[in-house]
Amino acid sequence: MAAWAAVLGLLAACIDGTVLGSVLNVCMDAKHHKTQPGPEEALHEQCVLWKDNACCTAETSTGAHQDQSHLYNFNWNHCGEMPKKCRAHFIQDTCLYECSPNLGPWIEQADNSWRQERIRNVPLCKEDCEWWWEDCQDAITCKENWHKGWNWTTGTNRCPRGSRCQPFRYVFPLPADLCEKIWTNSYKYTTEHRGSGRCIQMWFDPANGNPNVAVAKYYAQNGADASPVLWAVLLLPPACWSLL
Repeated sequence: MAAWAAVLGLLAACIDGTVLGSVLNVCMDAKHHKTQPGPEEALHEQCVLWKDNACCTAETSTGAHQDQSHLYNFNWNHCGEMPKKCRAHFIQDTCLYECSPNLGPWIEQADNSWRQERIRNVPLCKEDCEWWWEDCQDAITCKENWHKGWNWTTGTNRCPRGSRCQPFRYVFPLPADLCEKIWTNSYKYTTEHRGSGRCIQMWFDPANGNPNVAVAKYYAQNGADASPVLWAVLLLPPACWSLL
């Protein structure tokens, strides 16, 4: 037992020093992401929160603010013009996705032509999700899942045949419906509050630092959707296997 405890101690140290470092500061393998995070002084408007350490370029951050931008040819106004206060949340959502280096614990493999990795079940703070829903409840859409099922025959997304445009509050009756369903469970609604260190904030004041750094560390150490032991096995680097 003493020997096994010693091995576990060595593994923990190895994982802390090697694995967690890579999980805590990483860019996913996707269409517009940089290979490694780093400073980006010229990030545009809402994406500026990540200028000290970003997975996005200035060009990507500009595209995040444009209707039908070069990023994905996605049209927010597919059922009429999206209200400005609602659009701000989708811009912030895009900035978080494209720019944040703190989503490592929730990155998984993806089978898409435009990305090799995606995020799943990122624990979004209660307030961020509810603000998003509150400001978008009167916006109009024709689909619950915006990742798939669109008519792309014109080169941009249009509502599929037979769909009906209606307010968000009917398509997404609760804040959790919006946050979890719109991007195929990329986010997970939580009852954790902003500043708790247990949920990711879409919005924060960079003057006070990036609160998501501590959140990513917590979940990397304690497991996102897996136990700490499973995380250790899945993420174990070659240098640590010699200790087994």
